[in-house]
Amino acid sequence: MLRHEDNVRVTRSGPGTPLGRLLRAYWQPVALVSEMPEDRPVKAVRVMSEDLVLFRRDEVSVEVGEGGSAAAVPTGEWGLVGRYCAHRGVDLSYGRRENGGLRCLYHGWLYGPDGRCLEQPAEPEHSSFAEKVRIPSYPCVERNGIVFAYLGAGDPPPFPAYDCFRAPESYTFAFKGRWQCNWLQGLEGGIDPSHVSFLHRFVGEDPREAYGQQFSEEVAGTGKKLSELVGDNFRPDIEVEGAEHGLRVFALRDLTEDVRHVRITNLVFPNAFVVPFGNSKSFCQWHVPIDDENHYWFMILYDFEEVTDQETLLTQRLREVSLPDYRPLRNRTNDWGFDPTEQRELTYTGMGLDINVHDQWAVESMGPVQDRTVERLGVSDRAVTANRRLLLKAIDSFENGNPVPGLPLDVESAEELTGPPAIDTVTPAEDWERAWRERESERRRRSPWAGRDVRRAQC
Repeated sequence: MLRHEDNVRVTRSGPGTPLGRLLRAYWQPVALVSEMPEDRPVKAVRVMSEDLVLFRRDEVSVEVGEGGSAAAVPTGEWGLVGRYCAHRGVDLSYGRRENGGLRCLYHGWLYGPDGRCLEQPAEPEHSSFAEKVRIPSYPCVERNGIVFAYLGAGDPPPFPAYDCFRAPESYTFAFKGRWQCNWLQGLEGGIDPSHVSFLHRFVGEDPREAYGQQFSEEVAGTGKKLSELVGDNFRPDIEVEGAEHGLRVFALRDLTEDVRHVRITNLVFPNAFVVPFGNSKSFCQWHVPIDDENHYWFMILYDFEEVTDQETLLTQRLREVSLPDYRPLRNRTNDWGFDPTEQRELTYTGMGLDINVHDQWAVESMGPVQDRTVERLGVSDRAVTANRRLLLKAIDSFENGNPVPGLPLDVESAEELTGPPAIDTVTPAEDWERAWRERESERRRRSPWAGRDVRRAQC
């Protein structure tokens, strides 16, 4: 359990809060590239209780020639600025894209992607008033289908060399979803290795061809599907160790005296995790506050062996959400689709085949902000308790100007933040650590893309 003041400290992320300042020091996902309208790529977004506007800077006016004539050139870059005009508070998400910026519809004030007011057409020609006006702005970059923004102070840090960023885009798939609860509940669900033995199990024959089908794949060398294996072995030994990226979590299940199932997941500090997704895939998933009672998860799935069928995956995922806000069709308003007959005869939850819904129910059912002062944690919650200790320590450390996990200070240190390996394999019980490292190295050697730099995999 946590003290009330600590629970507040790790859940409140608005501007000026200790947690908010820490989260803003890292690049954070703010939108999918695929959700931006093609005819007018401008969208209102809310991140950590800040209302902003994201837009593609398709045209920028540049000076050419001695005469100072201007020409519009495409850039494909992104701008992220405050949502409301500094003049009279009008909503800039309806603004016109002009000269690489947004022009307010009310009085024509033009804002650049750096938030500076560039034009005030109704003001006198000699006026310098525009030079005094600026709205919030944040740098953005696009990585494998997601637009990331840096909302912190000073210069942004370099991007780590994690697999989800290094994988060629054709080997990846990006998506998002909106959950009605605090961000930390979503993150803690992802780093809890023991819940998979119950939440995602089947009581009948597993017919799954939906999202989560990796639980229907046979674990090599066992003759069992993953869902069956973890369901039969519901008391794993859980070990947690610190890492440059945050935490590495081991769930170890002894299948016989000589054989061990090894599942390794990772906390990518402060608000993401990396988990295995079948035999050749992994994904990194960020949990980003909208406000203190709602958040989005953003995911980059990456495949070490095959080009990703992005169209099929997108069609599959869009069947489960309502647009434009990516709210799951199964949610609190309809009891997450709970069916008591299904719970008796097919799935452990009675909430369909999509494992995202299972996870969503678990964390949303706690309420908008979980009261951690009344929970009772056990040995199987080691990863959760380790993360909370790390988070509280990092908040204090960042406040005092000291280093925090997963935040590179320069390009060289960013290059050291690699992987992290996410493993689902069977090994000899005695020499399991050496075995998983060797198999991970071999997987990277076989990969069309990861094998290009095996030495940096940090296995």
